[in-house]
Amino acid sequence: MLSFYKTATNNLMKILSRNAGFPSVSPTSRAGLGIARASHSGIVPTKKRGYDITRNPHLNKGMAFTLEERLQLGIHGLLPPCFLSQDVQVLRVMKSYETRSSDLDKYILLMTLQDRNEKLFYRLLTSYIEEFMPIVYTPTVGLACQQYGLAFRRPRGLFITIHDKGHIATMLNSWPEDDIKAIVVTDGERILGLGDLGSYGMGIPVGKLALYTACGGVRPQNCLPVLLDVGTDNQTLLEDPLYIGLKHKRVRGKEYDELIDEFMKAVTDKYGMNCLIQFEDFANSNAFRILNKYRNKYCTFNDDIQGTASVAVAGILAALRITKNKLSDHKFVFQGAGEAAMGIAHLIIMAMKKEGVPYAEAVKKIWMVDSKGLIVKSRGNLNHEKEQFAQEHPEVRTLEEVVQIVKPTAIIGVAAIGGAFTEKIIKDMASFNKQPIIFALSNPTSKAECTAEQCYTLTEGRGIFASGSPFDKVTLADGRSFIPGQGNNAYVFPGVALGVIACGVRHISDDIFLTTAEAIAQEVTEQHLAEGRLYPPLSTIREVSFKIAVKVVNYAYRNDIASFYPEPEDKEAFIRSHVYSPDYDSFTLDTYSWPDHAMQVQDV
Repeated sequence: MLSFYKTATNNLMKILSRNAGFPSVSPTSRAGLGIARASHSGIVPTKKRGYDITRNPHLNKGMAFTLEERLQLGIHGLLPPCFLSQDVQVLRVMKSYETRSSDLDKYILLMTLQDRNEKLFYRLLTSYIEEFMPIVYTPTVGLACQQYGLAFRRPRGLFITIHDKGHIATMLNSWPEDDIKAIVVTDGERILGLGDLGSYGMGIPVGKLALYTACGGVRPQNCLPVLLDVGTDNQTLLEDPLYIGLKHKRVRGKEYDELIDEFMKAVTDKYGMNCLIQFEDFANSNAFRILNKYRNKYCTFNDDIQGTASVAVAGILAALRITKNKLSDHKFVFQGAGEAAMGIAHLIIMAMKKEGVPYAEAVKKIWMVDSKGLIVKSRGNLNHEKEQFAQEHPEVRTLEEVVQIVKPTAIIGVAAIGGAFTEKIIKDMASFNKQPIIFALSNPTSKAECTAEQCYTLTEGRGIFASGSPFDKVTLADGRSFIPGQGNNAYVFPGVALGVIACGVRHISDDIFLTTAEAIAQEVTEQHLAEGRLYPPLSTIREVSFKIAVKVVNYAYRNDIASFYPEPEDKEAFIRSHVYSPDYDSFTLDTYSWPDHAMQVQDV
């Protein structure tokens, strides 16, 4: 890894002028975006004093407090006699970051910073999003969840248990912020590809909402991470004396459903019907039915189903510019038939319908393989989701056989089975297709169906590759280099959330996710495609999120699903007004004087 500290020091002026807002502009025009530094943004009043300032991550600036602020806020002497700019603070954190040898230690360092100085945390993240995203989210967040009990420092979310049923409204009052616009909630049953982690799954909502702010500009004070602890079926955790969650088997059925119902009602009663509720990492058995139950009642979506679908279809749409044909010319084989696979398949069908392909014909282009083999009509006991994609075909047991028989143009891995795309499968794909599409989307990295190097090497550089977790640049023996595209949901949910929150969308339709996929694909240039990228560089993700938010707002007002009126004339300026800035506020008191005669002291 490049030396962060040396790179930053050598490019200090570049850092100083770097814009962490939307979209990327020169430093001189920052004020015009509404994200100027404290000198332009005015004074922020606070009644807090002393330790209440330095121990509040929303307010704390560390050694960036001026002497005047320290005196007025009663914190002079509580800080070293040193005055630092935020940019120098960034360099200090980066130097400390470099001393951490493991990714988990780096994760803990960053989360501790978030607990201590929120604005500095987001300045760091937005300045170096490509470097830090794999630490604050996939793949490192998976390891952090597994070690969450030992890594836990201080609460960053709300833990609601099955024993709190009947009192969730009271529990919401424990959260210090009242103006909540977005909630990410999990029950910890299917964390990434790691399975049931129980209460350790809290790392996922915390990480997701950090990206709401870092990538989308949603204000952190408006975000609430929630874990619904109904127990765990992970025997290792149940037997671990240090496990920090409920130590009993998962509660299911009517009691579980009543908890979810009460949660949804309590949240919207307190925060309003426009409060965005994102479901995350629920097991297949609950994810689909919860989404179908609430999607037309509340402002909600499931990122594993709809977010993954959007980013995958964005990659496919970009790939079409390489294959030079239409979506309907392709045939897809899925390794996995869970939430992600179903979401992607449905969005592909929606995109095909826009090309004029009838639904029945589009479904015939989708083939799914689960743990029992190819999903076919003759198999009994199929659930409703799988039944929609069951093909009229004899049973086939293995993915290798399915690929040989179906001869797909694209294979998509979403079953979290590491190495599922074997050498034979990849070579077969290369023999059927001039430019095979190979998406290994499972997280974390250990669960990826194949590596970028395997794809490019075995297809002789002809493969069109995307993955869920990041892979390094690949250079083949003939000197050609490829930068693997990472189909990260972070391209989707921050921008969607910003747009939905800004205009008060009540219900989030799949059309919004198809619109988002198209917007992401449009940001991929010919140069990116030549490099092997199917997605814009992560360094531009805030600009991409901004453009997605604008498209969501345009869609909402065009289709009468927005609730904030009058409709803004300048949608871009409207979105900018909702964007969080990591620049420090000024807490200097507003002091002034009256005319001398008005201040004259009356005497006897």
